[in-house]
Amino acid sequence: MFPISVTGYPRSGADAEYEQGESCRVELLDYRDIGEAESYDKIVSVGMFEHVGRDKLPEYFSSAWHALRPGGAFLNHGIACGGGGEARSRTKSRRPSFNDRYVFPDGELVPINVALSAAEETGFEVRDVESLREHYTLTLRRWVRRREAKHKEAKLATDEATDRVWRLFMSASAYGFSSGRINVYQTLLTKPDGGESGLPLTRQDWYSDQGISRSSTKGSSDNR
Repeated sequence: MFPISVTGYPRSGADAEYEQGESCRVELLDYRDIGEAESYDKIVSVGMFEHVGRDKLPEYFSSAWHALRPGGAFLNHGIACGGGGEARSRTKSRRPSFNDRYVFPDGELVPINVALSAAEETGFEVRDVESLREHYTLTLRRWVRRREAKHKEAKLATDEATDRVWRLFMSASAYGFSSGRINVYQTLLTKPDGGESGLPLTRQDWYSDQGISRSSTKGSSDNR
């Protein structure tokens, strides 16, 4: 185990209400307003990337670059267009989609190559890209089955319209991932320090205690 200090920047007040521990603080703050230059050894973004949009990607990656120390790593986890998504993402329909109107009014999916290009143009080195598409298919199908198994309890938790929206959204999303129309990627990016990535040499080393030790900041108890 290594001593760490974690700061979370959620997107909503509800997320910020989680109890904070001794080594963890949560601030309701826009990622563009963090302003702590080179303060973090590691940055993780989960479920945020889909809300940035193509035009704001340079600003998004630049904010992470600015907050990361040289030799640090940035794990970006987010949904992207699947095969042929480039053409679909540029197609403007006459009416907003179901997701645009009822679920993610501020969302915009982009192909993974567009995201990687924006990251590299910022200065990041792309070290690893992993697709978790099939995992999301399985997860969504299980969510749907569990919700249907608790149909009466679920309907009591919200109004009928919201319940119908999320039932349809989860079912449609499961199909989207299983068909490859949408994908989800974990991308590991680094901010090299004089050519040093700060990472172990192999994937196997990433998950070993020795690999973690070699890639940790020496003499620091303030890894965030």
